[in-house]
Amino acid sequence: MLLKARRLFDGVGPSVTPDALLEIEGGRIVRVGSAPEPEKGPEPVVDLGDVTLMPGLIDVHQHLGFNASSDPVGVFRSDSDETLVLRMRLAAQRALSVGITTVRDLGDRNYLGVELRDWFREGAEEGPDILASGPPITLTGGHCWFMGGEADGVSGVRQAVRDHVARGVDVIKVMATGGNMTPSLGPHQSQYSLEELRAIVDEAHGLGLLVAAHAHGTQGIADSMEAGADSIEHCTFWAADGVDSAPELIAELGRRRAFVSISGGFLPGLPLGSPEIVARAAAVMANYAALHESGARIVCGTDAGITPAKPHDVLPYGVVALTRAMSNVEALSSATAVAAQACGIDDRKGTIAVGKDADLFAVNGNPLEDIACIHDVVAVFARGRRVRCTLRASAT
Repeated sequence: MLLKARRLFDGVGPSVTPDALLEIEGGRIVRVGSAPEPEKGPEPVVDLGDVTLMPGLIDVHQHLGFNASSDPVGVFRSDSDETLVLRMRLAAQRALSVGITTVRDLGDRNYLGVELRDWFREGAEEGPDILASGPPITLTGGHCWFMGGEADGVSGVRQAVRDHVARGVDVIKVMATGGNMTPSLGPHQSQYSLEELRAIVDEAHGLGLLVAAHAHGTQGIADSMEAGADSIEHCTFWAADGVDSAPELIAELGRRRAFVSISGGFLPGLPLGSPEIVARAAAVMANYAALHESGARIVCGTDAGITPAKPHDVLPYGVVALTRAMSNVEALSSATAVAAQACGIDDRKGTIAVGKDADLFAVNGNPLEDIACIHDVVAVFARGRRVRCTLRASAT
């Protein structure tokens, strides 16, 4: 298949390529150019018209099993596995409908994310590429314990990593601190010691997997960094009574070019969360801007599913919000090329280049000039196949 578009953004920039022509074969990109009408041949030509063609978006942090309701945990815990995986399937397809062609699912139950990943990859149905963590590794009774990933002590967490690998996960998720959805340890409190976190990272890296560390509290962030976690999720610098500024730690994260997955993306007009979260939002955003200035690599992990303001197609709003602290090009790259690097899949995702997966989406207008264009989706392609977007998306 040959794809034509008025403009192409390759995921890196700094500008668009005019009058782009892509050739796709076997779900991969085999030719990229800016050319006039191709010579007549057997390949069908799809002319997308006056659009900007871009790499598919990558949401580095979702929870497909949470239903974006006022009680996502209650619904999650009451659903049977059969019902839950159907909810996850619809959530994934909703994400795909707005151009999110890769979803990193960082917390499920009974490895349902792995099952759904394989369902889509086998071509049984249209869906995004899923990178599944299975149940997050957490302290007994700790944050999201109900997902089934409880493990304690150095030997316990090492065994948990091995168990996850045996079940076929793509990434290891660890709850380095508490969180807001479980009435156990608070977000500012550490769940694991530096020694335990190092054991998780060492075991995972030895088995070829990256580690995503959920870390709100400042000590948990510092320990996750020192342990060698490959991405720090949330990274809010949450304190018992506010938000820490932590300039030295922010500078060190920048020096190390750490991947920081910020919890971005909210539907406009809906509450961001609890009054406590709302009261601290400005300080959290100031730290995110400081992290970007320091050189840390910012990617948007929406945490989709945890509130009504965060349905599974909310990432485009997160991309728009990134432009408060970075350029349009940087924001688009953050959700494509940089996100692929954070997930360890940049050899096949994140940019439009020969040999990469043909995960693409096209929007009316030029989002490098007007970032709001990212909401006006014309076409989505997953592994070279045009997606029939039958779900009504929040972001369109």
